[in-house]
Amino acid sequence: MAAKGAKARAAARKQRDKWKSKRWFTIRAPRQPWQFKVIGETLGETPEHLMGRIYETTQNEVDGDFSKMHVKLRFRVVDTRGEDALTEYIGHALQSDYVRRQIRRMSGKVDDVVDCVTADGYYIRVKPVVVAANRIKTSQKSQMRKLMRDTLLQFTARSTWLEVQNALLSGATETSLVDAIKTIQPTRTVMIRKVQLVQSGVVAEEGLTLDEIHEEEKRANAEKAAKKEAALEKAMSEEEDDGDESADDSEDSEDESEADDSSDDSDDAASDVDLSSLKVAELKELLKAAGKPVGGKKADLIARLSE
Repeated sequence: MAAKGAKARAAARKQRDKWKSKRWFTIRAPRQPWQFKVIGETLGETPEHLMGRIYETTQNEVDGDFSKMHVKLRFRVVDTRGEDALTEYIGHALQSDYVRRQIRRMSGKVDDVVDCVTADGYYIRVKPVVVAANRIKTSQKSQMRKLMRDTLLQFTARSTWLEVQNALLSGATETSLVDAIKTIQPTRTVMIRKVQLVQSGVVAEEGLTLDEIHEEEKRANAEKAAKKEAALEKAMSEEEDDGDESADDSEDSEDESEADDSSDDSDDAASDVDLSSLKVAELKELLKAAGKPVGGKKADLIARLSE
């Protein structure tokens, strides 16, 4: 028993830590229409472990549109190149609490599921939702579903997957559905609750390549670093100029004070010379005029006058 326990402990020590072998990969959005934009990071031991991984983010974080914070985009990793994990767009969904807020009491709701095929062979599933201000009759619901299906099928049949994406994410699809069903029942809200990519079709090869995107990112980072360095140098030069001006001002004030002191000393010296050239009688007259005692030697008289 002791031997088995020792072997088990030795085997446990020999097991390598899997976390140490993992590394970070940069998740990039599809080539079209996002130009391989960086949307996140993920950990993986090898590139093969990333294949098929699903990554979710909000449309606001990808497109910068704050009105789309309730839209969750879904991407799937389909390829890896170096430290980059390339993805494809596989659909989006509205947050459930956002959908619940749109539906109120005594309001009518129409749900539907429409399977569509785009002009370039993409098979997608679209789930629209219509919310009306009042309750909707069953016959009206059937008519609204038929019109919505016809609108979606016709649009997707003559459009590519990229065009369908743009229409779905921009709100153009909801607008076309409103125009189609408004004659049956006034609507409060029309939403594409969920879109799923069931099967991929012909991948578009238009746009910049990943290497070109890397070059642009390096160029942008270099320009940003250069601007930052120039701003720092400008700030430092301004601080040095301010320091030099303050030093010059202090030197000027010191020179002025020294000049004042020297002028005072020269005035004192000149006054001393003038008093020493006077006679004792003249010094006494000056002392009398100043109301000071006149007794003492000449040096004492001069000292009293100098006080």
